Amino acid sequence: MFYRLTTDGRKQSVDLRSFYAGPMSGVCWVVGGGPSLREESIELVNDSPAPVFSMNLAGSGLIRPDFWTSYDPTARFHRSIYLDASVTKFVHRSRAMDLIPETTFKVCDAPATLFVDKSQEPGFTDFPTTTTTVDGDVADWQDSLIQLIDIAYQLGFRKLFLVGCEMLIAPDAALLKLGDDYGIAYQEKELLGDFVKRCREAGATEAELDDLTVTDQYHFDEAKPLRAAIQTDFHYFRVAQYLRLSRRAMSLAGLELISVTPGSRLNDSFPTMTVDAAVAHIHSQVGNPAAEQTRGRYTDDRSRTPAQIGPMRDFRPHFWKPSPQEDHAGDDNHQVKRKGAGDRLQNALQNVPEVIVDLNEHA
Repeated sequence: MFYRLTTDGRKQSVDLRSFYAGPMSGVCWVVGGGPSLREESIELVNDSPAPVFSMNLAGSGLIRPDFWTSYDPTARFHRSIYLDASVTKFVHRSRAMDLIPETTFKVCDAPATLFVDKSQEPGFTDFPTTTTTVDGDVADWQDSLIQLIDIAYQLGFRKLFLVGCEMLIAPDAALLKLGDDYGIAYQEKELLGDFVKRCREAGATEAELDDLTVTDQYHFDEAKPLRAAIQTDFHYFRVAQYLRLSRRAMSLAGLELISVTPGSRLNDSFPTMTVDAAVAHIHSQVGNPAAEQTRGRYTDDRSRTPAQIGPMRDFRPHFWKPSPQEDHAGDDNHQVKRKGAGDRLQNALQNVPEVIVDLNEHA
């Protein structure tokens, strides 16, 4: 599913599917570009023992991601993202021969950069994509967040905390004032285009509207003309509905989306949580690095099994036999083993505990 490309077009597969899965639902932060990110406890996210997956310009100046993806053209993003080897990048293969901004390097030259193929086949019953739906391709719904969620699932993450993901653009102070001048009040989570339409119907002129630029769309320094912001807001609305309509498929796949973004459109359809609560959940699963002690770790050999745990014993599944590949794992001679009673005898011998004998004791 993931692969490297070279400047002459050669392909090298990199098997990362389920690489980050563990015995618990793997947790990952999903960082969007919304302005609420400025108000959150970013240091808690940065210090938590869970990776950060961001998209496009999200996190710029606040959070450095562990994983990053984009759907948009290469030139819109930072040179440091592409050339930072600590950030694993996932981009569509059509970007491989693009030039990294401000360099003469190709995107495929960048360290820790993996490519994916996309498919327009998946519907709401196929998201996230699995081996039973579209094997090896990421759902192409023309959106970076959808691409991110699908990739995160393939990597093995099953619980995604979405922060800075308002999935809407609210009118800024200038537009609110214009609405107030015409007696129009913004309704929470209203489509930006619907609010502007009501302002226009109340008497706002095209010249007044064309003079406006939405300046509080992101947590980073960027602005868009009002018409472009209206289109972006509708795109966010559409993607939020995509996710709402995919909830059953996500449930069957074991994927949880949890909104950690106040005022998000996703909050009407998905569970919500505060940053503090999300970090507490991560600490309960993984541990709290800030509270872990080092004194005695090299000198204290006592068992650290949790208290009040009953006996544990490892068994093999009933009637289970290893595959030929597993049976010869670590066996340099790869000798063919006898079947039947010989197999049972050999398995029994393998399970005999090792006893250390001091040869000098009886000398």
